[in-house]
Amino acid sequence: MRTRVHIIAPYESMTTIIEECIPLFPQLAIQVEVGDLMKGAELAAQAERNGAEIIISRGGTAQLIKEAVTIPVIDVQLTGYDMIRSLTLASQFNGLTAIVGFSNITSGAQSIIDLMDLPLKVYTIRSSEDVARLLLELKASGYRQIVGDVITVNTAKTYGMEGLLIQSGKESILRALEDAQLVYRYLSKNHAISIILNDLVTKEHPNLMILDDQNEVVFENLTDFEQNPLTDNHIYLTNTNLEFHRSKIQNVFIVDDYQLTVTAYETALDNKSYKVYFLEKGQPYAFAQYGITAYNDISMEPIVAESPAMQAVLRNIRTLYENHEPIYLLGEADSGKSFLVKHIHQMYSGGGLLLQMDLTQMPPGHLHKIPLSKVRNVEINHMEDRLEDEELISFIQTCLHRRIGVFILGEQRLNPNRTLHIELNTIIMPSLVDRQEDLALLIQHFLSDYYQKYGTVAVKIKEEALQLIRDQIPHMTVNQLRHLIKQAALNEQEYVISASTLSHLLGQQPSSNTMKLNGTLKEIEKEIIQYVLQEENNNQSKAADRLGINRATLWRKLKE
Repeated sequence: MRTRVHIIAPYESMTTIIEECIPLFPQLAIQVEVGDLMKGAELAAQAERNGAEIIISRGGTAQLIKEAVTIPVIDVQLTGYDMIRSLTLASQFNGLTAIVGFSNITSGAQSIIDLMDLPLKVYTIRSSEDVARLLLELKASGYRQIVGDVITVNTAKTYGMEGLLIQSGKESILRALEDAQLVYRYLSKNHAISIILNDLVTKEHPNLMILDDQNEVVFENLTDFEQNPLTDNHIYLTNTNLEFHRSKIQNVFIVDDYQLTVTAYETALDNKSYKVYFLEKGQPYAFAQYGITAYNDISMEPIVAESPAMQAVLRNIRTLYENHEPIYLLGEADSGKSFLVKHIHQMYSGGGLLLQMDLTQMPPGHLHKIPLSKVRNVEINHMEDRLEDEELISFIQTCLHRRIGVFILGEQRLNPNRTLHIELNTIIMPSLVDRQEDLALLIQHFLSDYYQKYGTVAVKIKEEALQLIRDQIPHMTVNQLRHLIKQAALNEQEYVISASTLSHLLGQQPSSNTMKLNGTLKEIEKEIIQYVLQEENNNQSKAADRLGINRATLWRKLKE
């Protein structure tokens, strides 16, 4: 029987590399899930209950898993190559950058930064509780990009900073799987009875919890729930009901947008009292099918706003939002209007729900049924044909009365001749033509996103390729730019996106890059060296190799 290994990847793109490694270990039965920190620990505990014999994870998630399970846990170690690739990408960012992490990350990072003379600062933390406080201090000091593990990157994005994850490469995963084989040689293989009993329990009771007399969870199997949905108040009410009736009882609670049924009874084993809970998840509220999407915990990357046009838009929207006035965002399709609403919600709402509404899918008579107790902002789309709809006007007025932010998104100016009982404030979304200063940063955001999501190679873009994009800006939206950079990142085999790659994607012929060979022989020689250096991204070793000279000669000729 093959060894059952369960890998908990702290981030999604790690699974791609793991899948490549799995065929190399046919003697291991490998399963993969994604979960960071406590979510990862919960998944690991569940995997152990389902018969996993070894857990593999990384960093802080691996440390928490060690406390949550009784089986061996192998920590994926970062290699020097992992660090060099991530730090090279981080150094391309146009702003102050800090490396934040535990000593296993920062000690190696500092050595590489010193060796490569990178413009990065390193900060070491001792516990995950230090992250939030340190990042707030760094943000106040002007830092805009944070490099580190998953918790560090997610916290940075929550605070409106850029986050870059240090990823594990194939070598790290292979080494961890080899360690798993070695560890298993020293484990007993006689687990048949415990596996059978565990399978029986989980199959008979897919959503089961057992609590001791201190209300600590001693067993948990929640198939239909991503995490334990019970609050302290739910447990208090259920236990009070048990004490009163002294028999099996049933309570019904409303959790987020579904009904939770808890059936419970008490039992005793070895003179210890336990409470057994059976959980059942009901159906979501009916309004979800009528073109309404509810966002609860939105973690957004910081918005790019270096251009005066975008800075003015953000400033005006924030002023109107803080004065609880309705906002009409006017702009062409895919200009980032909805992204901007999510950004405002994440930055200034203080939590709660964001409702995204499509009026073309919503029949009359349902707006007043929407529960607004947890709603902080609403985004209304396709309002043009319902400007005089009394139900819609009443809904907007109710939102404003309850100080719920109202954002109406449209692609055309509202007809001034039609009666509207609400005074809207129109904010025009700037096009990419008006955001030239944002272009390079937008591309860098997209490259970082695809590097972390898909494990793409490219970490920056050449100036000639950037100019090709500038030429296309009048015919391009933000989403189209994002899609273009995604295709370029997926197709580029080098670290820098070339004009050739973009030209193929744009259906153009790459422009020739000629030099004007004017002046003396020494001046022409220096111009050639500068040209090769630029093509090699200022890497003097590569430039010297191409020119057939050593680095010392190259350096001397540049100084002449």
